Amino acid sequence: MNRYIEILLLTLKYFSPVREVKNPVMFITEISTVVALFITIFPTAFNLPSTSTYLQFYTAVVILLFLTVFFSNLSWAISEGKSQAIAASLQKFKKETTAHLKKGEILVDVKSTDLIKDDIVVVNKNEAIPMDGEIIEGSGYVNESNITGESRPSLKVLGDSVTATTTLVTDHIIIKVTSNPGETFIDQMIKIVASARREKTPNEIALTTFLSGITLVFLIVAALIFSMGYFFLNPIDIMIIIVLLIALIPTTIGGLLPAIGVAAINKVSEFNIIAKSGRAVENAGDIDTIILDKTGTVTMGEREATKFYPNSGVDYTEFQRMCLLSSLQDQTKEGMSIVKLAKRENPNLPDTLEGYRFEPFSAETRYSGIFKGDEYVVKGALKTLKSKYSLQDTFIEALCKEISSRGGTALPVVSNGKFVGVIELNDMLKPGIRERLSSLKSMNIKTIMCTGDDEVTASYISAESGIDEYIANSTPMDKYEVVLKEKGKQRMVAMVGDGTNDAPALSRADVGLAMNNGTQSAKEAANMIDLDSDPTKLMDVIFIGKQILITRGALTTFSIANDISKYFVIIPAMFFFVPQLAFINILDLQNPILAITAALIFNTIVIPFLIPLALRGVRFKPSSLNSLLKRNLLIYGLGGVILPFIAIKIIYIALSAGGVVW
Repeated sequence: MNRYIEILLLTLKYFSPVREVKNPVMFITEISTVVALFITIFPTAFNLPSTSTYLQFYTAVVILLFLTVFFSNLSWAISEGKSQAIAASLQKFKKETTAHLKKGEILVDVKSTDLIKDDIVVVNKNEAIPMDGEIIEGSGYVNESNITGESRPSLKVLGDSVTATTTLVTDHIIIKVTSNPGETFIDQMIKIVASARREKTPNEIALTTFLSGITLVFLIVAALIFSMGYFFLNPIDIMIIIVLLIALIPTTIGGLLPAIGVAAINKVSEFNIIAKSGRAVENAGDIDTIILDKTGTVTMGEREATKFYPNSGVDYTEFQRMCLLSSLQDQTKEGMSIVKLAKRENPNLPDTLEGYRFEPFSAETRYSGIFKGDEYVVKGALKTLKSKYSLQDTFIEALCKEISSRGGTALPVVSNGKFVGVIELNDMLKPGIRERLSSLKSMNIKTIMCTGDDEVTASYISAESGIDEYIANSTPMDKYEVVLKEKGKQRMVAMVGDGTNDAPALSRADVGLAMNNGTQSAKEAANMIDLDSDPTKLMDVIFIGKQILITRGALTTFSIANDISKYFVIIPAMFFFVPQLAFINILDLQNPILAITAALIFNTIVIPFLIPLALRGVRFKPSSLNSLLKRNLLIYGLGGVILPFIAIKIIYIALSAGGVVW
């Protein structure tokens, strides 16, 4: 019940002229309500009759005008009330905890609110993560259910970001704090969601300008009609002029437009995505190029070692040992899977590096491995290892090609200047990915897949999934260059990323979706963040963006179309004394005042009837622009013309049957 009271109070608060002036159509309606109220209270001051019949009509007009503004504000309040509720639920997760701050070799317990950026903090099993950070040592499973709603803990490894208020449920980790108090991810989410009273998007500004122009035109038309009444020596009641103005200006879309804008941000939040601005959601509706990673987006993203292939002359057990040692401190998911496979096949393999130094994988080197003096064992991309160590091995190359041809990933291993074998990693296409990509094609959206895999694997996955183009052996810089290239063709570009090296491309893309488990720099560069860290959400974002644009267009079409019907009701009623205009009274409404009242009632009640549609969105089915346009015109254009005729006639008959005799 409290929520309904809050929405009601918010609705009444929005009657403030300071706020209403931002919506010109409703501002004119509110001014008209005030003028109509003065006319009702002081009719003689306007040279109008003050009989009970006229006063009843005037009172009805004031009530209907008030309700028109009220229903518009109600739609706005419902949208923003939902945003405030989301923000309030997030606020509950903010809590002060004890943090183990590392100062040199000692740990000092401090309040989490005292931590600042770049502090080093130790988090133990079953402790809350005190501040947003990046793992610099260790790994473990983190319960993020308060952020994502997913009860299953997710594995966090070296380089992954962790979020304040989530809980480490296994092992222990050391993190480097990446935010100051009041700047955590939770804080940003609260600010983003709570600030539903955001700046208007470019399309919304353009539409508001268009609606303002139409409103100005009808203000002039209303003034001219008022003057024409004197020309025909039959002055028109100024209250009827007010009704004409409100019936003709696009009050339907004017009343719902603010709610649609706020609902856009709320709608993506239902998918566990935080949009930093309405512009980001709107951009999603105009996307015509989408850049996808292979791993985790097109494929399941759980690449695991499935088989070891030693080179000719290399003992299988020795190859297992080399694979294990090169991966013991490799905290990537692939590295952990190599250790797991080796230990499962041979439990007697060593558990220490035996004096070797581990060098982790990086986007620049594209390999990882162990080193001790002149000895080394490294694993990485075939092209990289061939170039770095000047190696040629036809058997290894053929084996890598054969693994790639069936969609696997080949990870060659080099030891002391020789290819010693290949590790096979396997991934699977995500269920339904082909159908989802096909939906994008139906909307003329080009798909480009970037993958660090070789040409053969990239070609195979691309063909299997229905990707338009692919870039094999790609680096983060390739993504950035693809974004620039596509934008150079005047195309709107969307991409997904999670690493620091993805940040430049995310910042340049029109829609940049960062993963919640990605780095802080990636989340700062993007204009959307997926709390579930599911890269395929980028496609959901595009569908939502399309739906928002279609909803706005459909309601605008309907609003303007139903004005046409009201012309054929109000104009004949106003000029019933001009026989030449009788032919446009196609509904045969004989009581002019009753006809005007029926039109105004329809004009008022259509807004609350459309509020659910504005908040939910028009049903969207991926198809071409021409198909969407035809559907829009047929349903909301033609329907917007026909429905008011039927509704107004029914209201007129009901008023007559009810004994209203104005």
